[in-house]
Formats: sequence, C-alpha cells, structure tokens
Amino acid sequence: MEHRANLFKAIADPVRLQILEFLRDGEKCVCEIIPFIGRSQSTTSKNLDMLYRAGILERREDGRRTLYKIKSQKVLELLKLADSLVVDLLSTYVKTVEYLESQKSSQ
Repeated sequence: MEHRANLFKAIADPVRLQILEFLRDGEKCVCEIIPFIGRSQSTTSKNLDMLYRAGILERREDGRRTLYKIKSQKVLELLKLADSLVVDLLSTYVKTVEYLESQKSSQ
C-alpha cells in the first residue's frame, strides 16, 4: 500500500505532471525541462528528484548534462486513464448543470 501511495504522491502535483507530459516524447535534458515548465532550477530539480526517487523516471549523466526519461510507459497509461476518469466526472457535472438549467427555464 505504501508504494502505491508514494507513486500517487509523486504524481499528485501540477508541476510534476507537466514534467511527465514533457517527457512523454522521450529523454530530455534538465536544460530543456527548466524553460518548458517555467520554474527555477532548484524547484525543477526537486520535482525531478521526487519523480526519480518514486521510480517513475530514469536519469543519466552525459558529460555535464543530466538527462531524464520516463522509466515505464505504464506511467503514461495511468495518466491517460486518469484523464479519462476526469472527463467522465466532468461530463456528469455538465449533465447536472444542463438539467438544472432546463428546470430553471421551464419554471
């Protein structure tokens, strides 16, 4: 259970989700990630380190550059499933609002 909680804790942050979306297409250098997410180097490094420690990212050194990539495509599948769930939840809200609007206009 704790491993599952750590996984969700690691991805339960908009900045870390943005990093994962950026890494969707493959390995990137920290020097590319920083301007993409628009955060400081220290904030970016902390978020990358959290994803790395959770086992979500791999990293390697290439000279002075540190490169990161998503360790398993299953992470992207999980995010896709989460997106699908969010759409389902939002569509329920939309239907509720539409119903309430129709009730208001029929009065």
